[in-house]
Amino acid sequence: MLKLSSTQADFQQQLKALLAFETAQDPAVDAAVAAICDDVKARGDAAVVEYTNRFDRMQAGGMAELTLTREELQAAWERLPVHVQEALGHAAERVRRYHEKQLAHSWSYEDEDGTLLGQQVTPLDRVGIYVPGGKAAYPSSVLMNAMPAKVAGVGEIIMVVPTPQGERNDLVLAAAYIAGVDRVFTCGGAQAVAALAYGTETVPQVDKITGPGNAYVAAAKRRVFGVVGIDMVAGPSEILVICDGDTPPDWVAMDLFSQAEHDEIAQAILLCPSADYIAQVEASIARMLPDMPRRAIIEASLGNRGALIAVRDLAEACDIANYIAPEHLELSVADPDACLPLLRHAGAIFMGRFTSESLGDYCAGPNHVLPTSRTARFASPLGVYDFQKRSSLIKVSASGAQKLGRIASVLAHGEGLTAHARAAELRLDQ
Repeated sequence: MLKLSSTQADFQQQLKALLAFETAQDPAVDAAVAAICDDVKARGDAAVVEYTNRFDRMQAGGMAELTLTREELQAAWERLPVHVQEALGHAAERVRRYHEKQLAHSWSYEDEDGTLLGQQVTPLDRVGIYVPGGKAAYPSSVLMNAMPAKVAGVGEIIMVVPTPQGERNDLVLAAAYIAGVDRVFTCGGAQAVAALAYGTETVPQVDKITGPGNAYVAAAKRRVFGVVGIDMVAGPSEILVICDGDTPPDWVAMDLFSQAEHDEIAQAILLCPSADYIAQVEASIARMLPDMPRRAIIEASLGNRGALIAVRDLAEACDIANYIAPEHLELSVADPDACLPLLRHAGAIFMGRFTSESLGDYCAGPNHVLPTSRTARFASPLGVYDFQKRSSLIKVSASGAQKLGRIASVLAHGEGLTAHARAAELRLDQ
């Protein structure tokens, strides 16, 4: 694992190199995705089935074999042990309750001449949620994508999820059931994104696609943006831990593992002012890693993009964190509230030693679909607001038209747009 110090002369260059990651920019990936998307657009269901059989090593004879109904989702729910049902139910309820706070409502007001101005907030008609299904199953991703859409009042929720070799995960399907997903198609990759974006004989066209995926999914979402909306182009998972040196080192090591186990190119970084504590965390990593079921992935991730960074103090750690703009930021310190005013850029901030990032992944309530690759500088977590849209309302009164019409006329003539000016002038009292 890379070890750095903020006092090194080349620290900024080393940090920049560590963070470098271009999401879905591989020309070979883009070319392959372009061909798949064009083929799905042209051939519909046949292309989706063909690519799904090829990439997921399946033998589906048609889309009927890749389609699940609400009844089948309910059956998956009923097959779960009671304690798993209870855990999933509690998580869903917490996610729903949190997202209800985000619900926006229409508003309007009248100015002094009786002109009404406002905003009408409406839900999207139909959305598609992408749930990864390759290296692991993610029922939590189902909840985090579907619940805010449901709270927003979306008319229909379509889910796509790859099922390599035809293996369907009951926990994922049960999560779709309790989250209110209307239909599920067991296909993934660029072909599923294209099917949602363009529509096929079986898959309805959606208005927006949300949810994370691999490089091919990210490239496909980038390609179809404009035909449909997307939430973001997600990169590998990230965690940044700021620690004052008093948290049990095993806790911090495991928190770093929790993101590293997602993918060989996931990123886990520790910032700490104590060199002795960094050494303790390093020892914890070495001791606990051999027992981890996903050891190879964790080892590759920490070796490829992980780092242990010594800083001067917690204030400098917060300054560096703002540059990194991490997806997940843990404040494993005695007084996390003191750090909060210093932080500007993070997808989610986990405050205090007992707030492990994994609680946010599953059941705390806030969304775990978060901006990655430094995009937290300008992007936000997925939320209800992503499934609502806003229309401006303007209802000009007769008296209002006299005032606004004269203003518009002057500005329109200034821009050389005569028809604009005359449209306003025709409504003026002569």
